Amino acid sequence: MMHISVRLRKNLPLFTRLVFFGALSLTQVSCVTQRIKNENMVQRIMKQHPEQFQQILEQPEKYRVQVLYTQIDRDEQNNPQFTSYAYRLDPKEYFYPASTVKLPAAALALEKLNELNKEGLSKYTALKIDSAYSGQSAVTTDSSSEDNLPSIAHYIKKVLLVSDNDAYNRLYEFLGQKQLNEGLHEKGFEDVRLSHRLSIFLTPDENSHTNPFTFYQGDKVLYEQPLVNNQNPKPSPLKDVYLGKGYMQGDELVNKPMDFSAKNYISVEALQGILKSLMFPEAVPAQQRFNLKPEDYEFLYKYMSMLPRESDYPKYEEQEYPDSYVKFLMYGQDKERIPENIRIFNKIGDAYGFMIDNAYVVDFENKVEFMLTAVIYVNEDEILNDGKYEYDEVGFPFMKNLGRTIYQHELQRKKKHLPDLSRFRINYE
Repeated sequence: MMHISVRLRKNLPLFTRLVFFGALSLTQVSCVTQRIKNENMVQRIMKQHPEQFQQILEQPEKYRVQVLYTQIDRDEQNNPQFTSYAYRLDPKEYFYPASTVKLPAAALALEKLNELNKEGLSKYTALKIDSAYSGQSAVTTDSSSEDNLPSIAHYIKKVLLVSDNDAYNRLYEFLGQKQLNEGLHEKGFEDVRLSHRLSIFLTPDENSHTNPFTFYQGDKVLYEQPLVNNQNPKPSPLKDVYLGKGYMQGDELVNKPMDFSAKNYISVEALQGILKSLMFPEAVPAQQRFNLKPEDYEFLYKYMSMLPRESDYPKYEEQEYPDSYVKFLMYGQDKERIPENIRIFNKIGDAYGFMIDNAYVVDFENKVEFMLTAVIYVNEDEILNDGKYEYDEVGFPFMKNLGRTIYQHELQRKKKHLPDLSRFRINYE
């Protein structure tokens, strides 16, 4: 059995720190990925359930599947140790990250507030957003918040509870491209390029300009941020990223592959690395941590794991937003409620036929915890932007089955010390 023991070291690319303790070139990484793919635990677990995974295992390249499963073992002091198993992990194989980019944006927005260090300024401070450039829109109120006013905290809530795109765009505008990208690169997450807002189609120039912000309390202005013309992010590390055989542009079919080289990019390793830095800041090097206060971590944990029906502001109806709404792994499209002993701290994404979930799963009753990040691409006709993807037929079942299969494996896995998971028990009232 081949496995990766995670012992992160400073000043090395994230994937380098992940694989076999050592420094590997991208070429070497590809070789290691291939060797792991041929004899790793994730593949073996899936092979034990051919009724669920045979279709995927027979054509993994077609589905562009990548999986990173991390076991967590505790010592006598409850300190975590991590062992990761990878399936087809390759930072050079592009996937569109969709809404998974919202979690790092939320963390960086909280970090920025802390580093501004302005008296009275916090994530709960009311704000106004102006429109000062082509493609921008202004905001003065938010009817879904308790006081009818927008704030960074409320945007993060909406991002984590139901993956609200407009809320992410406001965090993007608060940060700007430069801080969004450099804030992650400085922490060692190099396989990242975040270049645009979501769900609205703007030019690169429009996306590089971010709105003026005003934070205020009553009549007092606490902080003003002007219109910013960000330096464009570095070119994508993946050259000539083309997918499919055609794409829809308006009502017309363009009969050539779609170019994703200017779109958002983040690797599976970076996604899980960011998740690990947030859930286990004490277990990563200081350089890799976000500059967050204890109450910031508590805030993120609460809304990463809260179910939409548990929220009052914003209020979400359970019929429209079931427990599984943003919990792809383990629950897919299930309509029943998630058991109370299980909480999933995660961020999902789906667009252009890609489905991704980046999750830390906890079962308080059975003392189970693990991290699981997975990607699958479901686009049978190979046409992008046509709205015809096999999410229901292939994507959701794969995510549900993979999560449950790994969970069952964890239930049976012997541990020397059972984890104390009390820090992740949260009052959702």
